[in-house]
Amino acid sequence: MNKTSSSLKSTLAVSLNNYLDAGAIVAGASGITLWQNYLGLSEMHLGWLNAISANALGAAIGAIIGGFLADRFGRKFIFTYNLLVYMLGVLVVMLSVNFPMLLCGFLITGISVGVGVPASWTYISESSEVHNRGRNICISQMSWGVGPMVILLFGMLFAPGGYLYSIVETIAHAVVGADAATTAVEVFSSRVVFFTLFVVAFVAWNLQRQLEESKEFEAMKNQDPLPALPVREGAESSEQASASQGSMVTTPSLTGRAGGGSVAENIKLLFTNRIAVRTVAYLAIIYLTWNLVASVMGFFLPHIYETAGGVSNEQANWLSCVLWACTVGTTAILSRFIDRISHKFVYVLGLLVAISPWAMVVTTGIGSTASLWAFAILWGIEGGLSVQIFYALWGSELFPAKFRAGAQGLMFFLVRGLSAVWGLVFTYIYGENGEGFTLAAWCMIALLIISLVIGVIGAPNTRGKSLAQITRERYGEEYN
Repeated sequence: MNKTSSSLKSTLAVSLNNYLDAGAIVAGASGITLWQNYLGLSEMHLGWLNAISANALGAAIGAIIGGFLADRFGRKFIFTYNLLVYMLGVLVVMLSVNFPMLLCGFLITGISVGVGVPASWTYISESSEVHNRGRNICISQMSWGVGPMVILLFGMLFAPGGYLYSIVETIAHAVVGADAATTAVEVFSSRVVFFTLFVVAFVAWNLQRQLEESKEFEAMKNQDPLPALPVREGAESSEQASASQGSMVTTPSLTGRAGGGSVAENIKLLFTNRIAVRTVAYLAIIYLTWNLVASVMGFFLPHIYETAGGVSNEQANWLSCVLWACTVGTTAILSRFIDRISHKFVYVLGLLVAISPWAMVVTTGIGSTASLWAFAILWGIEGGLSVQIFYALWGSELFPAKFRAGAQGLMFFLVRGLSAVWGLVFTYIYGENGEGFTLAAWCMIALLIISLVIGVIGAPNTRGKSLAQITRERYGEEYN
């Protein structure tokens, strides 16, 4: 098998993590009204479920752990064990009969999602060819769109009134009895949807544990440790050369050792290298400001459709399904061109598209069917050009292999952790029945504008360069 085929195969296997990440978020979102009715949950309960889930704090905790573990023990180490934790979390959700149990299941699943993200994006970049790295990241992003689309289809088929709801009723009555309350029966549609995630996780685990370790990680691990090194004039000139091609202007500060090291050593290197610290700040800002919007869309969107839009649960899921189909289609198109066109141009285009549906909310609202469809389609197209694609690409390019996954884990921790807080704040802004939706839309516009401006100012020029070349230009030879 040639290298291109091999990288595509490994990309597809690892991309299942994105399916499971987005799938877990949307599985919770699509059935949240059913759980709310079954357990008598308030809007605050929903805010907490969002806050500790794969959408926010759970993933944040997992990412900070998984990133540095992947740099210490390898990317394959994560792939070998992590999805077992995911399956445990999904199982707890499936069997939940009260709010604490449901909360625990969401947390365990979220932690597993976070552990897998830094290793996945790092592995995809390290196993990609120079001129296919963007394509492979797009394939990973497509999986992040396919997950919600498939899960929503399952949700509609198994939901009350759906074509396969009779199966749900049969299972529910067999488990909880023929005289069970209607809400107890209906929530089984969500339990069945989570079971599909359990099956996919089992398949993904079997595929991923057969992958070979990243060659870049193996090379870095086998390097002889070097003593601490001062800033070199050559490294400064390399950084200036990189900046002249469009990268962020930074001043290198090389400390620590090349080669394998403990988790503590890698953390120290990350926080004592000025290039790395500035890169973390840049990527965290553009991803955070976008993700505060996306996290709300991912978890609360069906609920928003039902309350602010006044549609049924089934209609809300259809709107969301079309949204994700637009995301997959747009990403598929982008994957054919991303390694040959300006990344900054696509970045700007994506954020302009992202702002447009929220601008529509504050001008015309989404009370009509046409505006609801326009809102869903525009945000779906945005998903195919999203900041997350460039965060995943740049986050895996702009750091040395020694702390590449750890840096991504740190950023993911910051972003998803703050998204957890925002999820709670959003429930207050939005209100019980969507009365604060216009104010929330203005907040979304402001966040997306920040992501646009900061992203354009600092966008690096890494297209067509190997990871080794990017590392050499930014950090000098010591980290190669």
